[in-house]
Amino acid sequence: MKKVYIVTGANGFLGNNIVRKLVKNNEIEVRALILPNSQTNSLKGLNCKIYEGDVTKKETLTDIFNVEKDTELYVLHSAAIVYIKSKYNKQVYDVNVGGTKNIIDKVLEHNAKLVYISSVHAIPEKEKGEIITEIKDFNPNKVEGLYAKTKAETAKYVLKMVEEKDLNACIVHPSGIIGPYDFGSTHLTQLIIDFTTKRLKACVKGGYDFVDVRDVADGVINASTKGKKGECYILSNRYITIKELLDLISEIKNMKKIKTILPMWLAKLTAPLSEKYYELRKQPPLYTKYSLYTVNTNANFSNEKAKKELDFKNRDLKDTLKDTLEWLETNNRLK
Repeated sequence: MKKVYIVTGANGFLGNNIVRKLVKNNEIEVRALILPNSQTNSLKGLNCKIYEGDVTKKETLTDIFNVEKDTELYVLHSAAIVYIKSKYNKQVYDVNVGGTKNIIDKVLEHNAKLVYISSVHAIPEKEKGEIITEIKDFNPNKVEGLYAKTKAETAKYVLKMVEEKDLNACIVHPSGIIGPYDFGSTHLTQLIIDFTTKRLKACVKGGYDFVDVRDVADGVINASTKGKKGECYILSNRYITIKELLDLISEIKNMKKIKTILPMWLAKLTAPLSEKYYELRKQPPLYTKYSLYTVNTNANFSNEKAKKELDFKNRDLKDTLKDTLEWLETNNRLK
């Protein structure tokens, strides 16, 4: 039986890493969904069929879902807007919630298997020191920030469709994704670039759980065949402070370690200026009210369930940073 994998948001950071893994299997057909007129350099040279479409416009999804009868169809739904700015953005809701509902309609229509890529942000925070594990009762009112609320609302809807429509779907929750092949510069990649090029002179207290994008890609692909219907899986690694992360980069690059750690009150005071600064530079902001909130939350996530059921594995964070820096240098991103 023919196997077809559809990857939405395929030219994004996680999306292109998923495609890179999938195309190594010559026995499957890989279809990449990207927005019309968007960049395709992240997919250059990869053996996948590129389709243009918009998840918020269901009529544009017809072609990519057009498969022969008896095709085993898997949909890895990576398309989303990661958003940490303070200002409300309707597009974030339209893509993250409305777009996923459209994908679910197509998955049901074609009797496909869906892996919905959510986020650990959809899971309510626990008290410091407590371990955060998978949940089933998602509630957007119990999480902070527009991005987290959209991810929680959508996860709730996915599980509702599993119950009511027998949707064949599971959910994965990656933590902070980091690693190579970030052609668009996510917030963490921007942090690495700014520090390595000596534009970043200070950091803030706090940290988060950072996971290699390639490990997440493996987890997503494994979930397509091993993930159980209606189940959720945290794809995390380990907690590390921002200072420790930058110190690892200093060791790899033989640079001076950062000495100035800004007090949180000062970082919060200057966050609005930081947003405007990065907006002028047309780069993702590092410090916003939401990002400062995030690095001071409980990020003690457990990935034991994913390790047990999805064969999820973590590589060493230092190796992740080495590979990321090497990729950035090769692609002339550290000027």
